[in-house]
Amino acid sequence: MNPVPAHAAYPDAIRLDLVEHRHGQRIADPYRWLEDTADPRCVTWMARQQELFAAHRRRWPDRERWEADLTALMAVDRVLTPKTRATATFVRRHPAGRDHPTLFVTAGGTERPLLDPLTIDPTGRTVLENWEPSVEGDLVACQLSSGGTEDSLLWVMDVASGLMIDGPIDRVRRSEIGWLPGGEMFYYVRRLPPEEHPGEERYHRRVYLHRVGSDPAGDSLVFGEGREKTQFYAVAVSADGRWLCVTATTGADRSTDVYLADLTRSPAARPLLRPVQEAAQAHVSVHIAPGTGRRDPIWLRTDRDAPRGRIVTCRPADPAAVGWQELIAERADAVLEDLALLTGRELQRPIGLVSWTRHGVAEITVHDLDDGRQLGIVPLPGIGSVTPVSVRPDGGHQAWFLYTDHVTAPTLLEFDARTGRVRTCGPPGSRAAGHGVTTRQVAFSSRDGTTIRMFVISAAGHPDRPRPAILTGYGGFGVSMTPSFMPDAVAWVMAGGVYAVACLRGGGEEGAQWHRGGRGENKQNVFDDFDAAADYLIAAGWASPGQLGMWGGSNGGLLVGAALTQHPEKYAAAVCLAPLLDMARYQLSGLGPSWVREYGSADDPEQLRNLLSYSPYHRVRPGAAYPPVLFAVADGDTRVDPLHARKMCAALQHASSGPGPVLLLAEDGVGHGTRAVSSDVALRADCLAFLACHLGLARPGPT
Repeated sequence: MNPVPAHAAYPDAIRLDLVEHRHGQRIADPYRWLEDTADPRCVTWMARQQELFAAHRRRWPDRERWEADLTALMAVDRVLTPKTRATATFVRRHPAGRDHPTLFVTAGGTERPLLDPLTIDPTGRTVLENWEPSVEGDLVACQLSSGGTEDSLLWVMDVASGLMIDGPIDRVRRSEIGWLPGGEMFYYVRRLPPEEHPGEERYHRRVYLHRVGSDPAGDSLVFGEGREKTQFYAVAVSADGRWLCVTATTGADRSTDVYLADLTRSPAARPLLRPVQEAAQAHVSVHIAPGTGRRDPIWLRTDRDAPRGRIVTCRPADPAAVGWQELIAERADAVLEDLALLTGRELQRPIGLVSWTRHGVAEITVHDLDDGRQLGIVPLPGIGSVTPVSVRPDGGHQAWFLYTDHVTAPTLLEFDARTGRVRTCGPPGSRAAGHGVTTRQVAFSSRDGTTIRMFVISAAGHPDRPRPAILTGYGGFGVSMTPSFMPDAVAWVMAGGVYAVACLRGGGEEGAQWHRGGRGENKQNVFDDFDAAADYLIAAGWASPGQLGMWGGSNGGLLVGAALTQHPEKYAAAVCLAPLLDMARYQLSGLGPSWVREYGSADDPEQLRNLLSYSPYHRVRPGAAYPPVLFAVADGDTRVDPLHARKMCAALQHASSGPGPVLLLAEDGVGHGTRAVSSDVALRADCLAFLACHLGLARPGPT
C-alpha cells in the first residue's frame, strides 16, 4: 500500500560532485551540505520533508488506534527502585497517565512529593536524569536536563524545605555523585569550559570535589588531568565515607582503569588514589561493605581472565590484581551482571546477591561472601530481566530491584535475606498474558556457524502461519537485548503480528568475547547474524518475504541501515531511529570520538576500509529497489547527529527504484534518551502505523 506517490513528491536535493581521496579510498559525499542545519538549502529541504511525512501520515490506516493501544498499555502505576538514607527513603513513582515520574521522600512514616519535573516544566521537556541523596538524607543532588540534550544542570535540594540551596552547576551529564558524610561536600564529574577546547565541548571530563554553597569555579580538581580526552569517569564513596573509588572508561570500551583512596589517610581534596587496575582490557567494579578497614576484604566484579565474569576479593591496602583471590568462579552458561552486599548484623553471615543472565535471561543467586558457596536462588516471576540491586547503606537484610519482561511493565520486588522470600512492593506491572501474548526463545546458526538466539513474541507461541513480522536488534557496545517491557511489541502482536528480538554479536548476551565478535573489524558478523535471523523467521514460517519489516535505533539504526543496503530484497519496510549511517565521518559529530574502539577510526587506512565496507550511506546503489523506509531523528540529540539520517534519506530518495516511500520525521524538543511518555507513545505509534501500512497488518487490536 502506497498512499502517496513517492518519487514525484520527494523534495529536490542537490547532488554535489564532492569526492575525497583518503588512504587510497575514493569517498563520494554528494549530500555534505545536509550536515549544516544553518544552510538555507538544508532548512528548505527539511521543511519539505516534514510536509511529505505529514502527507503520508494522514493516510496511514488506524494510526490513532495504534496510539490509543500504546497509551493503554503504558498506563500503569509504577514504583521504581528506592534509596534509603538514615531514616528517610527516596523513591520515584510514575502514576498511570503521567508523562514523568515524581521523586517522593518518606520520613517519619509520611510520604510526600519532593521533585516533579512537570511542575518545573509543564511542557514535559525537562527530565530528571539522575539524583542522589546525601548520607544523612537531608539533601538530594538533582540533575535536570531539557529539550532532550541530556546536558544537565546539577542542583542541591534541601529535603525539609524543598528548596534548591545550591546550583546550578553546568557541563554535567548524568554524573554519579559521591557524598561525604555531613552533607557539606560531594565528588562529581564535569566537563572543562568549552572555550578551553573549541569543537571538543563534549569531552575533557574531570572529577571534582564540590563544597555545597560554594562557587563551582573553585571546586578542587581530583582526577582526569592529562588523560585521554574521550574518557568517561565515575565516582563512588563507601557508605561510611572512608573509601573513594574512581573509574575511568575509554569511550565505548568496557575496559576500565580503577583507583581507590582511603580518605582517612589523605585529604578529600587531594585523595591518594591507588590503582586497582590500569591498562588492562577488562572490566572491574568495586564493592565495599560498610565499616571496611584496610585489611578487611573488598569484592571485585570483573571479566579479567574470565570473559563471562567472576568475583574476586582483595584487601584495599593492596588492591592490585596480583593479590586477587577468586571467590565465585566464571560460569560457562551465564554472564555475571551485578553484585550486591547484604551485611546487616541481623544476618548470620554476610550475603552476596549475584545477578546473571543466561542467554539474556536474568537469574539471581545467593552466596556466602566468606567462601562463595551458593546458598540459594532468588525466585523471579518469569523469563525476564532485573535492574541492579539496591540495598541499605548499612548493608541490612533487604534488597530491592525491578523485574520486567516483554509483556510486563517494570515491577518493584523486595528480597529478604532472613527468609529468602520475595514480595512485590507497590502496584504490580501490567501483564499482557490475558491478551494471549507470549515469548519464546529460539536458536539458529549465523553464516559462520555461530549459534544466535532470538526472542519471538507472538500470540500462539509457535509459527501457526506467516504473519506480518517486525525484526529488531542492536549488536553493539556490549549491550544485551534482555527481555524488557515492549508495549509496541505487545500492541503489534495483539493486532495479529509477530515481533522478534535478535541477540546479535557485538552485544553482551554471551560475555566479553561476544562483544568483541561484533566490534571493529568484526562488525560484519553483526549484520550476518541479523540476516540469519531474517532468514530463520521466514524459513520457520513466522513470516513471509513480503511481510517482514525491521526496526532499530542508534547503533541499531546502523544495523537497519546495513541490512537495508546489503539485502534490500529481504525486507518489506524499515524504521530507522537516530541512526549512525555515514561511517566515514561519524567521528566528527555527536559523541562519535568516544566510539572509535567500537567501530574503528577513519584516520587508520585498514579501519577506514572496514568502515566503508558496510557504511550504509556509501553502499546506496542507484536503481536498487529499496523498501519503504521511515527515518526518525530529534533536534536535541547530542549522541548521534541527525545529519546521518538526512544524508541517507536524500541518497535513498535519489537512488531507489522501489515503490517507496522514503520518509524523514524530525522531532523538536526531544533527544536520544528519556522523554515524556506521551512523546514516546506518539513516536512508537507513527512507527507501528508506518510498518502496518507496508507489511499488510490490517488493523490494530481492540483498545
